[in-house]
Amino acid sequence: MSGSSMEKQQVFYIHGGESFENHDDFLERLRTASLWHLPTGSDNLNKKWTSSLGEDLGEGYEVVMPPMPNKQNAKFEEWKIWFERHFEYLEEGAILIGCSLGAMFLAKYLSNYNLPFKPKAVILMAGAYGLPDFPDKDCKDFLITPEEVRVAQEKGFRIIIIHSEDDPVVPYEHGVALSKALSEAEFVTFEDKNHFLIEEFPELLKIIKEL
Repeated sequence: MSGSSMEKQQVFYIHGGESFENHDDFLERLRTASLWHLPTGSDNLNKKWTSSLGEDLGEGYEVVMPPMPNKQNAKFEEWKIWFERHFEYLEEGAILIGCSLGAMFLAKYLSNYNLPFKPKAVILMAGAYGLPDFPDKDCKDFLITPEEVRVAQEKGFRIIIIHSEDDPVVPYEHGVALSKALSEAEFVTFEDKNHFLIEEFPELLKIIKEL
């Protein structure tokens, strides 16, 4: 561990992704998905708040955003291996953030495995969970029921759940269900942040800085 990292608050962010049970479905996704990353793309996904998170938090923070393996067709075991590779670097009191599939990964990992350090907080954003009316076979490698996440809560670190009511990808009900299952977790809701595919997110900056 470097001396500079010891003086800074670590923030470790795990991005989202897609996961397919059937390989042919993945191939079809590659054939039909919009090329949003092109300069001529119709949306602004390439201008997401994550691109400036380190700069926006400032000098007192060390932000790490590992590129998780094969995010277009993610597998839990592969993400687990890559996540654990960072344990020798991550320090006591690090803030862990997962968004979308990243939130699902953290929820499942923390419910099934122990960390070698205690995070200051775990922030779960826009994650999907195993609800009765959400039989998503393509995400099942990462799915965990809200009740199963109680195991993570019992480990004693702070959990903050964040979801937007207008999320078009993961229904708001998933955030509600997780917050009901985790009695000690904080639930932060928004009305108009969609799937957090937004250019600026000052509210999250405030949450992180207040930890």
